[in-house]
Amino acid sequence: MLTGNSCVFGPSYPSGIKIAFGVSMACYVCARTMIALGLGVATVAFAGRYAFRVWKPLEQAITEAAKRISASSLSSYYKGGFEQKMSRREASLILGVSPSAGKDKIRTAHRKIMILNHPDKGGSPYLATKINEAKDLLESSAKN
Repeated sequence: MLTGNSCVFGPSYPSGIKIAFGVSMACYVCARTMIALGLGVATVAFAGRYAFRVWKPLEQAITEAAKRISASSLSSYYKGGFEQKMSRREASLILGVSPSAGKDKIRTAHRKIMILNHPDKGGSPYLATKINEAKDLLESSAKN
C-alpha cells in the first residue's frame, strides 16, 4: 500500500517533501528510473532488430567474396598428395630447397624437417620415410 512519502520501487523520503498534486519526491525518482529502464530496453530491441535485418544481405556478400578468393592463394603450401614415384620437383618441395641445391643445403633442410617430424617425437613414420626419400633423391644427383 502506498503512502504519501514512499514508492514501491524507491526509497522513502521525509514526509513534507511534496511536489505538485500531493505526489512525493520518491514517486518522481521512481518514475524517472522506470522511464530510463524502458528506454534502454527499447533501444536494445531496436538495435537487435536492425542488426538482424542488416545481417542477411551482409552474410550473402561475405559468402560470395569468400567464394571468389581462391584457396590456393591463401596458402603457400603444396596442395596434393605424394606422387607414386618421387620426382626431383616433389623432393625439393618436401625439403623446401631448390632442385639444384647443394648437399650441405639439402642436409641442413633435412635435419630441420626431421627434428619436427621424427617418429620418436610423435611424428608420422610415413612422412619421415618420404622426407628421407626426398633427401636421398636430391643428394644422389647433387654436385657437391
